[in-house]
Amino acid sequence: MTSHEGRSMIVVTGATGNIGRSLVGRLLAEGADVRALTRDPARAALPAGAETVRADLTGTDDLTPLLAGADALFLNLAAGGERAAVAVLDAAVRAGVRRVVLNSSMAVSDTPDDDAHFISRMHAGLERAVRDSGLEWTFVRGGNYATNALAWAPSVRGTGVVREAHPDAQGAPVHEADLADVAAVALLDRSGAHLGKAYAVTGPEQMTLAQQIAEIGRAAGKDVRVEQISEDEAAEAMSGRFLTKEDALELVRMFGRTVDAPLFPVSDAVERLTGHPGRTFARWAQDHAADFS
Repeated sequence: MTSHEGRSMIVVTGATGNIGRSLVGRLLAEGADVRALTRDPARAALPAGAETVRADLTGTDDLTPLLAGADALFLNLAAGGERAAVAVLDAAVRAGVRRVVLNSSMAVSDTPDDDAHFISRMHAGLERAVRDSGLEWTFVRGGNYATNALAWAPSVRGTGVVREAHPDAQGAPVHEADLADVAAVALLDRSGAHLGKAYAVTGPEQMTLAQQIAEIGRAAGKDVRVEQISEDEAAEAMSGRFLTKEDALELVRMFGRTVDAPLFPVSDAVERLTGHPGRTFARWAQDHAADFS
């Protein structure tokens, strides 16, 4: 498990997730060696150039061998949760990894407000752990992932009706490929320009949920309409294995506050760091049309 001479070896957690899959392809295209961590390599379907390695980040095994010979780590909370992310970080320190790029959240504001909400609390805690690790770091703080819209896919395919508490809630949905491109720039940087930086990354335009749903309908070639429901009904529909009803209700109410004004301004980070404009939500809907039709 060593990188080729003169090339970076980068370990990617959450390699089969939306951001991770895009990132693996981008890093390989840039000439890096990539070790992709996944629970099930046989089903990963990652590019042949990646070293796909079985890894259960939530287990009790020593994770240090997974990081052996690596220069950098892409750390994603979604790959196993907070405890697993800290375990991977500790293993990276033991293995002599130099740099970590953390997939964080725009909910982190570096103010006392970070303790007020479960999403910001979780990501701020992991950011603190990364800062305290002694490794070089960059935070990619995404907000309003376009892939959240995949939650509407069963409704779009089934009835053509999407039920939301706040159809006029506003956000700037960001394409997973743009988050991957920003992460790749930070992982491959040899100038040090991105060390110690926290980048807020959004899509290029503010849109309401209703506008996003309309774009999905156009891309999928379907008539899709929005039905407004109560906050309680919306929270009930969102809650499950990963989200309590209380946390879901907190999220729904947060979306409600964006009807009057978006939570975050549109960021130019994608264009500034990658040199290309951020991908639009219409582009995202086209890229994912098959998921909705």
